[in-house]
Amino acid sequence: MSGSRASGVFTALRTQLQEAATEYAGGPDALEGILLGLVDDVDRAVREPLEIFPVCHHSPASALAMARRLREKQPKVVYLELCEDMAPLLTELRNCRLPVAVQAFAGDIDGFPQEWAPLSVVAPITEASAEYQAIAYALDTPGVELVLVDRSSDHVFQWSDTASKDEVSAEADEEPKSEEAALHGEAVGVEIGDLRPRFAELEEHLLRHGKVRHWSEWWHQYVEVPLGDSDHDTYRQVMFLVGSLFRRLAPGDGDRVRVDEDRERYMWTRMREHMAATGTDPEECLYVCGAFHAASRVEEFGVEGRSDSFTISPRTATTWQYGLIPSSHAAIEAQFGLVPGSVSIAATQWQKSLKRTKVRPYRLEGQAGARKSKAAKALQAVAPTAPPPARDRLSGFLQQPPVLDGLDEAELLGWSVDIVRAARRNGYLASTADAIAVFETSILLAGMRDRARPTPYDFQDAAVTCIEKDRVPGRRDVRRLVEIMMGGDRIGQVGYEALPPLARDVYDRLEPLGLKLRQRGVQRALLDMAGRPELEACSDVLWMLRRLMPPAAARPIMGERRLGERSIQESWDLSLGTHQRALIELGYEGVSIEQVLEQRLRREAYGPRATTAGVLAAVEDSLLYLRSGRLADELGTHALKVLSAERTVDGAPEVLRRARALLAYYRTSQPELPAWIESFVRTGYAHYCTLLPTAFRDEDATVGQVAAMLGFLFSMESLALSLGCDRTQLELAVAQSHPEDPSKTALLWAAQVQLGTLSRAELRARCDALLDNPLVVPSYPRYLSGFVHALEPVPGLADVVVEAVSNAFGRLPDTVLLPWLPLLITTLRKGAADLAPLLIREAGRVFPGRLPALDSWVPPWRQPQVDPFAASRARHSATAAQAPRGLALLAAHPAACDAVAGLLGCEDGWQQPGPSPVPHTGAALLAAHPATCDAVAELLGCEEGWAAAGDGGAPGSALVAGHPASAEALEALLADA
Repeated sequence: MSGSRASGVFTALRTQLQEAATEYAGGPDALEGILLGLVDDVDRAVREPLEIFPVCHHSPASALAMARRLREKQPKVVYLELCEDMAPLLTELRNCRLPVAVQAFAGDIDGFPQEWAPLSVVAPITEASAEYQAIAYALDTPGVELVLVDRSSDHVFQWSDTASKDEVSAEADEEPKSEEAALHGEAVGVEIGDLRPRFAELEEHLLRHGKVRHWSEWWHQYVEVPLGDSDHDTYRQVMFLVGSLFRRLAPGDGDRVRVDEDRERYMWTRMREHMAATGTDPEECLYVCGAFHAASRVEEFGVEGRSDSFTISPRTATTWQYGLIPSSHAAIEAQFGLVPGSVSIAATQWQKSLKRTKVRPYRLEGQAGARKSKAAKALQAVAPTAPPPARDRLSGFLQQPPVLDGLDEAELLGWSVDIVRAARRNGYLASTADAIAVFETSILLAGMRDRARPTPYDFQDAAVTCIEKDRVPGRRDVRRLVEIMMGGDRIGQVGYEALPPLARDVYDRLEPLGLKLRQRGVQRALLDMAGRPELEACSDVLWMLRRLMPPAAARPIMGERRLGERSIQESWDLSLGTHQRALIELGYEGVSIEQVLEQRLRREAYGPRATTAGVLAAVEDSLLYLRSGRLADELGTHALKVLSAERTVDGAPEVLRRARALLAYYRTSQPELPAWIESFVRTGYAHYCTLLPTAFRDEDATVGQVAAMLGFLFSMESLALSLGCDRTQLELAVAQSHPEDPSKTALLWAAQVQLGTLSRAELRARCDALLDNPLVVPSYPRYLSGFVHALEPVPGLADVVVEAVSNAFGRLPDTVLLPWLPLLITTLRKGAADLAPLLIREAGRVFPGRLPALDSWVPPWRQPQVDPFAASRARHSATAAQAPRGLALLAAHPAACDAVAGLLGCEDGWQQPGPSPVPHTGAALLAAHPATCDAVAELLGCEEGWAAAGDGGAPGSALVAGHPASAEALEALLADA
């Protein structure tokens, strides 16, 4: 702005600054331009017909000046720097306990990168803030209109060129360190009056010369306290000057400057549009904005600013949801880079300022903690009067010496006693001597920092120095105790009426529990469904909340929910009040938790990164929580497509576990299996047979994953074969597998034993060969790991695995055994911890139960093998030569004989009787295979044994001839075959 357009209000100040620049800089240069530019910015903002009220976020001085100015001017329109799309939600603030945050949330985005989702914008509001005073005045005063003029939540992300939404907020650099600091989640923060130097050297200079440690302390000492009792004109001019200083000394960050200027153009455009549409006089309006934006230099600035140079872009197709979420002092400090405890100290300072100045603040009617007051009167129609001419209050403020408040000994003594009491409650060995030391040290530190009255920050440093000697005995240090004592971390709460329908529905459905669930803290809920069946509906809600919300919100202590099982008694630890933000954000996704859960299950199942195991998990959750067979069938059908598209075996263990659980559930709860699970078994059988040879050779596929594939093939084999699968495919897949890894080699041997292509004797021989080869002994633990994993698909090999481990410990010397013993333990613990119990049970069955019996104990695999049919075979050999060969039973039941002959491939047919002296030649099959005949006799319950031929040449065996019913049963069995 040229000097000719400037008013003569600040002529004296310009002259002084020009002389100072000439004296200290040696002549006109950039310093003079900066100093005079500051005055020009203040002059321009003061002369604007639309009164600009500059504020700083959560500043008690700004809130006090705002309350005082609103009662003096009584504006009819209040323009507020806040996202314009949040306006309909401000009326719900009266149903909340501050601090809370107005939130805009978008789960499904359209027009932004998908990796940004979900989008969230929050605007925290505290009672000690100027924006809350303006909102309360406008909402409770008839005839006053509140207009939000800042960019919309959609434009917050539109104007960001960063690659990630996390970089939109420059203040959200650090992760919150506490639960209270995480109340805003990952939302982008928007506040009125973000006032802080953007020039690092400037901030360092101010902190060093101000003898303070951080920016919050500098602001409290040099701006907050001096402006606390100042008049309106002085307050405005000082805030204009501070905003202009930080703006002109900001580094050249092009993106950030562009966004700031676009916001200013946006706000002035909206205000001019509103005044043109309503015919409002600018003298009757008040524009509340941050001091940084109040000293704007864009062409669109002011009522007479340029209107044709800026076009507001349309919003994207993203659907935004709006609501109120709880906030806290710690959350505000963490999100906006403030020092911990600064917002709490500001709240305490706000209460002290109200008592000192006797200013009546504005509070929304009906708000929690607000006093009942008479209804606000409507504004009286008063003829507009010309404002008084502006006067230079800035020169006097800059020239006056700092006002040194006297020492308030009573206040400081109270602080010292209170902190010692709090320290003793938290485990510190503090005494009266420490209270005296804190008192004296606070005065000493204030004097060293040129302050007559110790500030809360001086007192905090003194308390840490005198009380926190060497360690922190509890979970709170002294600095945190001072913060709590100075006001604490106040946490807001959203009232029932301001909650979304889903949150209210949850509270209503949990009403039978008889708990105050909207309060913060953990509450124990006891559910006896056997005695009170109506609590079963509460149990369903709690389990769904357990699935949707953070784990600490609803934590089961007793009771569980599995497929096919329901608990009759449950115990829960509930903290829904503490996690109210998460419950409110669920309301943005649907009107009931069932709808939200179904949407999330579909999103997980149909997502681009969905796996077969994940889809099966969604199927299981739909049955557990929603009891929806329709959704389970839909997701199960989709699991077939996902399984067919997978080319790796990474999820095979999880697929096996969930497929077994679902199959067991359907078999026990329904008369027949659903069509999708039959198709899944059939498809999975063919799919894993195809991938099996590759998985055995793939180095990335672990032995556990290959074992899970074999477990699926062997455990589902009977069902798969009944559905039309071919076992030859599995046999070919095993035959084509040629692993190189020792653990996979052992797993392949186990699969061959299960298929019958390798006998147990051959497997034992291979294990013995491994122990005999000194080159293989170091890798023997890996073979054992493969055998242990083989218990998943072939649990019948437990005795062979026990034998392999026992042989290793029995045969190998200590010099060989001890080096690879740690490898064996770590390998089994890491890869087969869940299969170890099966191995332990088998070892407990084989080994003796007492120590004395171990000396004479002989392992079962070293005992001689006894043929159970040896005795019967000997008896048959003694009588076979004399027994007649004829069998009358065969002639009586020719159909059974023909069936057996067909199975054995005998095509000779029946022998015709001839003139032989021995008319009954008998059945050669029985004589040739006596063991088989004995086994059949034992199966049929016949104990007579073989009978010798009588004198009369009785045909055949007494066993066969004397049991025609058994022969008829055998005939029926063979006929079915």
